[in-house]
Amino acid sequence: MESAAELKGQRRNVLRNCGVINPEKIEEYIARDGYFALAKVVKELTPLQIIDEVKKSGLRGRGGGGFPTGRKWEFTHDAKGETKYVICNADEGDPGAFMDRSILEEDPHAVLEGMCIAGYAIGSEQGYVYVRAEYPLAVKRIEIALQQAREKGLLGNKLFGTDFQFNIEIRLGAGAFVCGEETSLIRSIQGLRGEPRPRPPFPAVAGLWGKPTLINNVETLANIPNIIREGSAWFASLGTERSKGTKVFALSGKVQHTGLIEVPMGTTLREVIFNLGGGIAGGKKFKAAHTGGPSGGCLPEAYLDISLEYDTLLSVGSMMGSGGLIVMDEDSCMVDVARFYAEFNRDESCGKCTPCRIGTKRMLEILTRITEGKAKEGDLLDLEELAHLVKQNSLCGLGNAAPNPVLCTLKYFRQEYEDHIFKKHCQAGVCRKLLSYTINPELCKACGLCRKECPAGAIKGAAKQAHSIEAEACTKCGKCLAKCPFQAISLGPGEHLPGKNQAGAETLIGNIAAGSQDISNPALVH
Repeated sequence: MESAAELKGQRRNVLRNCGVINPEKIEEYIARDGYFALAKVVKELTPLQIIDEVKKSGLRGRGGGGFPTGRKWEFTHDAKGETKYVICNADEGDPGAFMDRSILEEDPHAVLEGMCIAGYAIGSEQGYVYVRAEYPLAVKRIEIALQQAREKGLLGNKLFGTDFQFNIEIRLGAGAFVCGEETSLIRSIQGLRGEPRPRPPFPAVAGLWGKPTLINNVETLANIPNIIREGSAWFASLGTERSKGTKVFALSGKVQHTGLIEVPMGTTLREVIFNLGGGIAGGKKFKAAHTGGPSGGCLPEAYLDISLEYDTLLSVGSMMGSGGLIVMDEDSCMVDVARFYAEFNRDESCGKCTPCRIGTKRMLEILTRITEGKAKEGDLLDLEELAHLVKQNSLCGLGNAAPNPVLCTLKYFRQEYEDHIFKKHCQAGVCRKLLSYTINPELCKACGLCRKECPAGAIKGAAKQAHSIEAEACTKCGKCLAKCPFQAISLGPGEHLPGKNQAGAETLIGNIAAGSQDISNPALVH
């Protein structure tokens, strides 16, 4: 359980049962008012009344797009056709994101109840939970929850003695990031290759097997029982004018306290990092916060007081996304961060459209050249132009948003790009091929510790003589920098690290040991 200090500033609505109940016992969920909202809607409310309540609450999709949930329900309800479907999108693939997984593992019945209410509202009798196969515990607990709900008569035919029936099945995803996009997800459920299709028609009109289909993500559906039970006015009283309610974030990276938090919309980035997160780990300086995963952007210190809500984040080049929030300190290289996300998006592109298939590859090639010291003067302009082309011309959301980390780092950290290109220098000491080590003869005591530590035999020097490093033999492992007790070894051109020698070396060695250019690489921080 969280300490009082860590909970300060939180407002747990979606996470209210997480860590409180046993998710494998339906009785404990019912004891916390579980399925009371479903009983209320099927016995007391009409579908249009439910949709109106959701619209008045101001709930927006928590999967990243932020589309008004009530309007999506209304479109699906109004679509022609007797057969309709509800899909829970649990294909959470953002690096550093684990919100949906945690909800499914700790409170699966809240999601199932939300799906049943959605089914009643739009006139559907069948739902599907599309969940990543990499989430075995989540899958297991959904299966248990489904079985228990059926046994209790809370899923299936004649719910609460009415004519309403609703069933839910699980469909496992193979881990393709593009299947988080609605039309790709639909094709995957149908047993087809996960590729997007042009819209319109939208899934609300022609979705699964050509039928009207409602798709909401895990957190969105988990909010529904609370809204029905407590009322739309209660939910609308939380958050801001255009972003209502609370939002779950997966806080990770270089902060003292990592994990899931839930705060009212509009909470500032500063409050999340320095209050709930306890500040930057190791006494380091804050450098950037990345929101929105591979589709988002990196915000510098100047935006620490920005409110975390849909429109404000979009206005500065980032986005809410599903709720991943990765904090970076002074030891992070923003060029390498952009390279990491470019590589991720290149690998996850389905390849259907040329702008995304080729554009993400070319962006990665330019970024790789920059981090390896091989870039030329025109690369920055080419990178920026290419990013805009990919953003404007790609078929689906993956390609549309893939350039965001590149464009955002170019906007706020352009000096780092220029240092890499023109000075062949990485200030953070992350890009290994730009590193160079030299020994200051005035500080060297000829103790021989660095020479003994060097695995490549690149350090030369006799007893009582200042040592030197042979650049061609040096493997840039950083062990000499960590070992020298006299701070005689410099990293990079003129980059002596007085007072930070040991810490800088430990960071570098951590990078190399992790097998990555950057220890702040979001894939390595949990």
